[in-house]
Amino acid sequence: MDNIIAISFIYLIGIAVLLAFNEINYRRLKIKGEITRKFAHFSATLATVPFPYIFPSHWYVLVLAFLFFLVLAITQNSRQLKSIHDIRRKSMGSYLLPLSIYLTFLISCQLENKLLFILPMLILAICDPMAAILGINIKKYNGRIKLGKRKFNKTWLGTAAFFITSLIIAMLALWLHRDVFDFKTCWLGLLVATAGTMGELISWRGSDNLSIPLAIVFVLITFL
Repeated sequence: MDNIIAISFIYLIGIAVLLAFNEINYRRLKIKGEITRKFAHFSATLATVPFPYIFPSHWYVLVLAFLFFLVLAITQNSRQLKSIHDIRRKSMGSYLLPLSIYLTFLISCQLENKLLFILPMLILAICDPMAAILGINIKKYNGRIKLGKRKFNKTWLGTAAFFITSLIIAMLALWLHRDVFDFKTCWLGLLVATAGTMGELISWRGSDNLSIPLAIVFVLITFL
């Protein structure tokens, strides 16, 4: 118990250092808020991947997620932490991230399957920022996706980058989890990548922080 509480405090300190480092870079190097926000997203989400091996109960993660949510709410209302909040578009993604982490961890705990948490978090941490940065910064030959009469707020390049990287991560994770690289590894990896990409494509105002991991969890529960 004491060790777990100590690790929780270490995570809190680590997040505080990360946010401070991000804020310094934003102010001194004049980095765009979109970039520093995605860096924080990548670092914070990736840091949660070991959670299933550290925390035996979802209550620890709930406390960490709540504190993270509280910090985000306070800093936005006080107009602080601009490295996270200084974006032109309206987004609730920063608030949905701690909720997403907790819900995914809760499902993983209840079903006693670590992969149900690790794989969605890896894809959310790596693929989502990559898709966003490419989609925002590369304009040439990179129009928004249009299917029929509906035009999505996502670009072809960003979505393609998300799909390819999530496919690679999914196949590697499934290979390590199942200890065999076979046809199921391929088609299930493809299904995971497709579900994650669709969760990212149809999202609105940062809801992909929730839709991506839940879509992947659904596929894993159904077909793994």
